[in-house]
Amino acid sequence: MRKAVAPIPFAGSELREQRHVCVFFNSDDEATRVLLPFVRDGLACGDKVVHIANPDEGSRHLHRLAAVGIDTAAAVSCGQLEMRTSTDAYLRDGRFDQDRMLQVFEQLASGSARDGFPLSRIVCHMDWAAEVRSHLDDLIEFEARANDIWVRHDDAVICVYDLARFGGDTVIDIIRTHPMIVIGGTLQHNPFFVPPDQFLPELRRRRAGQARPPTTAV
Repeated sequence: MRKAVAPIPFAGSELREQRHVCVFFNSDDEATRVLLPFVRDGLACGDKVVHIANPDEGSRHLHRLAAVGIDTAAAVSCGQLEMRTSTDAYLRDGRFDQDRMLQVFEQLASGSARDGFPLSRIVCHMDWAAEVRSHLDDLIEFEARANDIWVRHDDAVICVYDLARFGGDTVIDIIRTHPMIVIGGTLQHNPFFVPPDQFLPELRRRRAGQARPPTTAV
């Protein structure tokens, strides 16, 4: 069993045992209000921060951190702040490989202690998945499977979704794969979360039904 860990203040509440969170927002300003204190406080208390964003967003995030007094160059140089692009993280070789990405997350989780940090705070902007339908299908399964990693580690993982980019059915499935949720800027326990051992068989049955050709009336 995981040992008891100190709670992490986030979005008007605290992250305790469950630390896999989906954040829904309607504007960049709303997302920044929620995420910036979480990242700033993590750097201040010695946690590692990993930020995965679109290729054109990385410099903007660094600028926001610098604006609140963080020496981003020093944080990057010592390895405490790591910026990755969604292309390099999720879409290496132009495709999304769930198994490879789960290995990446496992390495990030176990690597924080190896590098001398108590835990990692990982912020993942998920806009990349809205570009291709197959990415969405794989993403839902991936989010469910990722719970088996995060339940074994103390790291906090924040998956950030722009509501303007994702349809209602996808949003519902995203909600069902995260034990914690931020809506309207406030962190809440998610009553709609479905554990992966229940959600994944349901998802696969649903896909099998969609793939089955329609019957022809005689």
